[in-house]
Amino acid sequence: MTPSTPSKRELLLAGLWADNPALVKLLGLCPLLAVSNTAINALGLGIATLITLVISNTMVSVFRHYLLPSIRIPLYVLVIASVVTCIELLTQAWLPQLHRSLGIFLPLIVTNCLIMGRAEAFASRQPVKAAIVDALAMGLGFLLVLLLLGMARELIGLGSLFVGAEHLLGNSAQQAGIKVFNAENGVLIALLPPGAFFILAALLIAKRKIDRQIDTKSR
Repeated sequence: MTPSTPSKRELLLAGLWADNPALVKLLGLCPLLAVSNTAINALGLGIATLITLVISNTMVSVFRHYLLPSIRIPLYVLVIASVVTCIELLTQAWLPQLHRSLGIFLPLIVTNCLIMGRAEAFASRQPVKAAIVDALAMGLGFLLVLLLLGMARELIGLGSLFVGAEHLLGNSAQQAGIKVFNAENGVLIALLPPGAFFILAALLIAKRKIDRQIDTKSR
């Protein structure tokens, strides 16, 4: 490990909290707000993004010494697009209902600034192990925020949690959903784009308050 390579603990802390891609860098907001109307949709897109990050970061790091500066960006796009295409085809074949729910936002993972940004800013300059840890941390950080947003929107808007789990986890998960109250008693705006912005804003405020409390205690 070179002196400039962050430790695993630093990478995990950065991805999950300090530099969380959704709550700090505010990357990937389009799918974050559009697909997170249910917990299962959010989880499905989060897992797809995590897998794309890990594979693309790994490949970019492995071949970083062979990439010419003049063509590195097109090659990053080619790698990411190839991974996303494979994920989309597998999802369409094995999880067709989830594929229909995610719609255009599954192939649009290619344009997610988070993935391109980590490839250029980190994976292209660090050894493979560090690139994999960074991808896992950033991907998990994005997935957790996406899942929290999806759970909050589904609960407030539909009065349920993880309904439709079989679309992602198979028929054995048909009973995994939780019904808290009837959907007609839910708040419809939570399922619409304005509701997504309000709930994301609440998460941002909560993180800021926690960070301030941590800073105050550390002084």
